Amino acid sequence: MFKCNYRTLRLSFNAFHEVKADDMPEYGDYVLLELKDGRHTAGQWYPKDDEGKDVSGVFSRGSFDSVDASEVAKWHRLRNYDLTACLEDEHIGCINFRPGEEHYTFEIGDFKSFKDGDFPKSEQYCLLILKDGTLAAGRWDKMGEKDGLFIYASALASHSMSKVWAWTPLSSDEVFEREQEKERERLAEAELNKNPKADPEKFKYGTDIEAYYEKALEKLRKEYPWASLVQMKKQTPLYVIAPRHGFYIFGQDHGMFMDERIVKEWKDGNTADEFVDFLCEYTREKVKNSDPKVKFTYGMDIETYIKKTYEKVKKDYYWFTRKMADKGCKYAIMQIDGEWEFARRFRDDKEFHVYDCSSADDLLKNMEYEYQEAALRENPVVEEYAVPFGCVDAHGWWLEKYIVYKLKTGDYKVYVQAGDRTTGGSREFFITPYCFEAKTYSEFLDRYLEIVPGGSFGLHKKDLLYKKKLRKFLGY
Repeated sequence: MFKCNYRTLRLSFNAFHEVKADDMPEYGDYVLLELKDGRHTAGQWYPKDDEGKDVSGVFSRGSFDSVDASEVAKWHRLRNYDLTACLEDEHIGCINFRPGEEHYTFEIGDFKSFKDGDFPKSEQYCLLILKDGTLAAGRWDKMGEKDGLFIYASALASHSMSKVWAWTPLSSDEVFEREQEKERERLAEAELNKNPKADPEKFKYGTDIEAYYEKALEKLRKEYPWASLVQMKKQTPLYVIAPRHGFYIFGQDHGMFMDERIVKEWKDGNTADEFVDFLCEYTREKVKNSDPKVKFTYGMDIETYIKKTYEKVKKDYYWFTRKMADKGCKYAIMQIDGEWEFARRFRDDKEFHVYDCSSADDLLKNMEYEYQEAALRENPVVEEYAVPFGCVDAHGWWLEKYIVYKLKTGDYKVYVQAGDRTTGGSREFFITPYCFEAKTYSEFLDRYLEIVPGGSFGLHKKDLLYKKKLRKFLGY
């Protein structure tokens, strides 16, 4: 890498441009800026007048972050320089950009490097020397404890840590100051919460949340003898006891966001017993729907559930075998945290997914869907026909694909895809043998549209009835 000592290196920018209509950057140029209040920053120039007749426009520093041209006194183009030759000289102490005694000069140093374990402060705007020898700038966005990136333009365009050789802060700004104020508030809150106080009425059972869950469990068991803490805690987000502003509170734990735990305070009561009653109501449905007699209607042997599902799926997906079923769908009844659960094993049985089913029939529906998918995976496509259609609005989404596939066994499936500007979705349907028992194409469509209803997916009977190629592809 470069031999120059970045700790002692200084950059001197000379011959700045004045902000004038006939001397502005080119559209999209990234430039160093001196503001009218003496601060220094950088930005990408976006003029409002494309013909350059005036100086209205903004210097963008990222999404929703820009400096208006009216705030700028001088600018200096950054993209014209390649410092590689200078930085390979270990004796270089200062690099001058367009030197000239009669011109205004801005000098900056105090460069730091990630390899020394130095990081900018959150939202700090910095001047960068990239590893390819060029100059850049960006606002530091901390992604984790040991990584981050410099955002420099809209749509979160950024320079990653791996591309930056050295960095140094430019002037403070409103975005950075807001983040600093948040940091000061966080530090003040942390100081208050070192020794939080507990309201004796609200926390008469202590400051361990388990005591309150246990109290609620005692009450629930009078109505639901099978109740357990595991069942109660399936109702998420969970409640916790956390410090806030120097006092303990009951709150709903929404997890971590931007390195901060989000706890929404419970404000529906003022006493411990009121909170216990609230926990009973909050978890009641989960407990109510966890009756083992309903959940394990068909017993505790998973093979019973597998056989029931396999035999049902086999009726339509006649090529389906137990070997295919067991290949990717390994079900079990397991004891987890003392509670019996339906689960699916995967990754060589080292991991599992728990089905939070309130009844055996709910599990059978899940298993049936997964067996159907497994059956289709084992039946390769041999031919396809893309159904032509015009502009079809499917409940706010536009139909994008409607493809009928012929499978190796001679059966058929259909793939439907729809979307809008920002999102979309797709589904695949097996056309059951029952549909092909119809003697006429019209009768076939009546049965087919019960599986792929026109009201949901855009193409109705009138749209499909006279498509001769589709009719022929389906064998009618």
